[in-house]
Amino acid sequence: MFGKLAFRNVRRSARDYLVYVLTMTFIVALMFAFNSIIFSRDIQKMYELAGMMAAMIGIATFFIVLIVAWLINYMVRFMLEKRSREFGIYLLIGMKKKQVSRLYMRENVLLGTGAFVLGLGLGMLLQQILMVVLYSVVQLEKRPHLEFNRYCLIMTVSCYAGCYLLALLRCKRRFRKMNIHDLMREDQKNEEMKEKHEALRKWLFPLSVGCILAFGVWILSGHIRSVGGAYIFLIGLFLSMYLFYSGLSAWIICYVKKKGRRIYRGQNLFLMRQFASKLKTMRFTMGTLTVLFTVAFLGCSVALMFTDWQKQVLGIKFPFDIQVYHQDPAYDFSSELEVIRNETKIKDSRTYRIWENHTDAVNTWLYTHLRYFGDEYKKADGTPDEKKIAGKNGEEYAPYDTFMALSDYNYLRQMLGYSKVTLGEDEYILQIKARIYNETGDFTDEIGVFDQGEKLTCKEVRTEPFSQDGHNGGDYILVVPDERISGMNAYYSELAVAVRGKAAADLQSKLDDLTDGDDDDDEASPDDGMLCYGTDTIVSYSAVNLVRDYAIPEIRYMMTCITFPCMYIGLVFLCIALTVLSVQQLSDSAKYRYRYQVLAKIGLGRRAIHKTVFYQLFGYYLCPALFSAAVSGIVAGYVGSAFNFYTGVSTPVFQYFGLSFLLFFGIYAVYFAATYVGFIRNIEDGCR
Repeated sequence: MFGKLAFRNVRRSARDYLVYVLTMTFIVALMFAFNSIIFSRDIQKMYELAGMMAAMIGIATFFIVLIVAWLINYMVRFMLEKRSREFGIYLLIGMKKKQVSRLYMRENVLLGTGAFVLGLGLGMLLQQILMVVLYSVVQLEKRPHLEFNRYCLIMTVSCYAGCYLLALLRCKRRFRKMNIHDLMREDQKNEEMKEKHEALRKWLFPLSVGCILAFGVWILSGHIRSVGGAYIFLIGLFLSMYLFYSGLSAWIICYVKKKGRRIYRGQNLFLMRQFASKLKTMRFTMGTLTVLFTVAFLGCSVALMFTDWQKQVLGIKFPFDIQVYHQDPAYDFSSELEVIRNETKIKDSRTYRIWENHTDAVNTWLYTHLRYFGDEYKKADGTPDEKKIAGKNGEEYAPYDTFMALSDYNYLRQMLGYSKVTLGEDEYILQIKARIYNETGDFTDEIGVFDQGEKLTCKEVRTEPFSQDGHNGGDYILVVPDERISGMNAYYSELAVAVRGKAAADLQSKLDDLTDGDDDDDEASPDDGMLCYGTDTIVSYSAVNLVRDYAIPEIRYMMTCITFPCMYIGLVFLCIALTVLSVQQLSDSAKYRYRYQVLAKIGLGRRAIHKTVFYQLFGYYLCPALFSAAVSGIVAGYVGSAFNFYTGVSTPVFQYFGLSFLLFFGIYAVYFAATYVGFIRNIEDGCR
């Protein structure tokens, strides 16, 4: 009998809480699909950095499990409150409390199992979509295939079942403490609206808005420069979000009590009282939903930033097909050329030297003027701290300014398809990254470039992509006539190669094997003799051996390690927040049915009732959405500005947030429409 009753109740719950069931199905599908990436053997074989994807998705899963556990606990408790009178009747007709508790737990287990099975099937389909996207991003010509890994299934089951069991056990403990009287009155608790201290609490509304604006000015003006400052900002921001709803509900209540002019227009009085009551009883939940929406917006915005970086910057970051560095200025690269020749067809190649003449005019200027360094290398009076700069001995820049011979420069330009340039005897060219030039402009009039006691004149500044992450200098290189080079010191040697077609997949590893002092790590370091990397930050890549056809897919894979988890978190958080909003309104529709029935009896027409329902749901949905959009817009503007500045991306700052806004409000509209249709259907009978 209990089995049939549980099954009947599950069917009813699935119908009443369809949005919740579908959301849990979608979350299971996402969890299974992303967990499959962690355990995919194909991905583990692709790159040495495969563990990075597993780590990032694992971190994302941790936060998602916390929020999913909160959702399940919230829904289990919410359904208990809505069905408390039913359970009280069970006790009145003779059922034991333990039997009712087991019945309720059995129902939730059946409901959760059904959602899990459906989600597993959808997850297999979503797994293929993710694999197709991942392979296309990293430019692999490989068809994904269905891969069912038992460890992926175990991880998904463990996360999902753990969330459910914890929620049910907590609910069971709460159930044991309740009696028939409590159960019969449980569903009325949210209707109790104690209006105390509203005149005082209403000031929380302008206070929270003022705090949000103050935090916005603080972050946009760049005052967050430490971890402690970031913590203060986040704590203050979250507190303001929660206080906002408490203050807003009190402000509306005070406005109604004072009989403001607008309360008697249309159904404003009805809508304001309903909205204020809901905010007052759900202020903590609304604050949590605002946090979830904010994280969802920011997660999507960050994912779009790194995607845009791949489109704009990655393609020009490695202009040469192959480039090899060696710390010995006399090195001839014969071994490297032999390996390259055996693995691919060489179209053109050039062996050349980078030079120095014990001057550091450009280095000093950049150390003291770039925003990247701030005031680190300035004295109190603003002059360069020469001693501190000299102590750098590499890293961003070499100890001395780096030079290149004009003949080598023109040959490399020809390899890249650029036009040749000419120089006079006392002239030089400053070849610099476009990102640096966009910040500094032409600063050659502020420095003095000397060679053998003679001051050289800058003929022009060039900003074409030129592999300046430690190979052809760090951020910049000075090009001088060949006659000048003869009096300089060779600093290190370089090899640039253009190949026909694509380079062999294992060429990078074979070149790394030839590197002197190889320690199974091709990342450059001062110990390798690679004494400069440039000032690229957020996304940085430096290596002794650069193979374009290896580096670009590897970086794309690294980017997906950020974009995939960000989108994963964003989608899950958004769906969870929207589920809570939808279920709250749909479950309360039975209570609102009587209220709308009263409105119908006093003369409100069917169309007017539909319009009132729309405004009620619209305000309830729009409040946390717009609030979170305002907060996340401020943060996204700051993050986007910093991202563009440090990476050289030229996309308008708020475009990332704008696209996120459109994407998530599309999903938002679907949930709103489903809630509106369900709400109208639930009250329709009572309004006829």
